[in-house]
Amino acid sequence: MKVAISVGGRFHLFNLAQQLLKRGLLSQLITSYPKFEVMKYEIPREKIDSVIVKEIFERGWKKLPSFLQNLYNPQFCIHEVFDKIAFRHLVRADIVVGGSSMFLHTLQKAKNAGSVAIVEHGSSHIVFQNNILEEEYRRFNVKIRPFYLPHPKIIEKELKEYEEADYISIPSQFVKRTFLEKGIPESKLIQVPYGVDLSQFRQVPKTDKVFRVVFAGGISLRKGVPYLLHAFEELNLPNSELLLVGGINDEMAPFLKKHEGKFKWVGRVPQANLYKYYSQSSVFVLPSIEEGLAMVQLQAMACGLPVIATTNTGAEDVVRDEKDGFIIPIRNVEVLKSKILYLYEHPEERELMGRFAKEHVASGFTWSDYGEKMINEYGKVLKE
Repeated sequence: MKVAISVGGRFHLFNLAQQLLKRGLLSQLITSYPKFEVMKYEIPREKIDSVIVKEIFERGWKKLPSFLQNLYNPQFCIHEVFDKIAFRHLVRADIVVGGSSMFLHTLQKAKNAGSVAIVEHGSSHIVFQNNILEEEYRRFNVKIRPFYLPHPKIIEKELKEYEEADYISIPSQFVKRTFLEKGIPESKLIQVPYGVDLSQFRQVPKTDKVFRVVFAGGISLRKGVPYLLHAFEELNLPNSELLLVGGINDEMAPFLKKHEGKFKWVGRVPQANLYKYYSQSSVFVLPSIEEGLAMVQLQAMACGLPVIATTNTGAEDVVRDEKDGFIIPIRNVEVLKSKILYLYEHPEERELMGRFAKEHVASGFTWSDYGEKMINEYGKVLKE
């Protein structure tokens, strides 16, 4: 078996490439990262094809002033450029895996060459994703900026990828439900949850007695941060702190101003340092409206934290409800408050949940576990 991967960016597909390489199954990795950067992930130069024009265009656009960004959204064009160049680089393999919205042309070439083509999609069905995010922006009466929702042509392209691919690889039950609801047959779906690097995400001793709620990720409406801010301020717990780790979307300015003084923001933190923030916290909260399987959950669990997460984060695939933490409905401030308060008032139960969470990810959610599961699925599709 030989597997080629095409990914505009990095995401979890670099981890998949590493696992395939260790087992002698990786034939090629096409990516928008430069070769010297990819080699840091122990992928040999001869297996890398770099299409850096995607990163140049995308990062350059994001550095433009907001008023210029609002004039034109180049998302579809950028993804098309990557896809069409990746198409030229692709060498035949038994299985060709590609990141959604940047894979249609490459997928078609793979199928014409007799390869099994698998679309990797890390979040919910794109129509579901678009609809629920539009709904969220309307709920808060917030103007939608480019890049915060999928471009209409991206939606159209992804739907074609879903249709033409042999299989669609997804990370969670939540994502699976959204695909089934949109008419995708279950037989076309490969569901395998992501992993975590236990050497990077490790627990170190907590140095204070503060009850600290930590959130990590993009601070945005999509991540449900307004609900967390609301819940934490209403609880007003003594000797407590809400810690927000991550970049801030422009849309969040009025929400952060409203709750000013009720949270601490530390900005973006390199992955190599995230474990320090998790380890100094008491509970990890992820109130997202939509995402496939947020890897920050596994990271926090590896650092000994119980998790409170919504049903729309992929939590049910990694968090055992009421054992490793709590799985709650989206947009429900009262339920969120009750779970935070429970962990605040029951420190022994909180520590037990954190220990269970840490043991749980170590026993089945490493990247090696992920690699074994994916290779097993690849073996099945080749037999079919």
